[in-house]
Amino acid sequence: MATPEELERRHTLTTATDRYDALRMRDALAAMDPENETSLSPDETLEMLALSEVIIRKAGYGRQAMVRSARAAGASWTRIGAALGTSKQAAWEAHQRWIDDQAGSDRA
Repeated sequence: MATPEELERRHTLTTATDRYDALRMRDALAAMDPENETSLSPDETLEMLALSEVIIRKAGYGRQAMVRSARAAGASWTRIGAALGTSKQAAWEAHQRWIDDQAGSDRA
């Protein structure tokens, strides 16, 4: 079984999303016709689950990079919060947690 860590090393956000979409489409088609031979194997189902975690992680990294870019470009936390659909406080706190988590993983 592929783990998110293994898949994260093998895939970019685009390739992880493409593979996830292909598996999801096969799963959806199989659900519509149970006798169809496109049903996912248990390993493929677990791969799809692991890929969903990879996509969440990679999208999160990109989100924080965009927050850093917005700040560097002079955007206020109020505007960043609005772009994220949250308050300036929540945007700042989420970014600070991410920075702290990154610093913690560097120490590990």
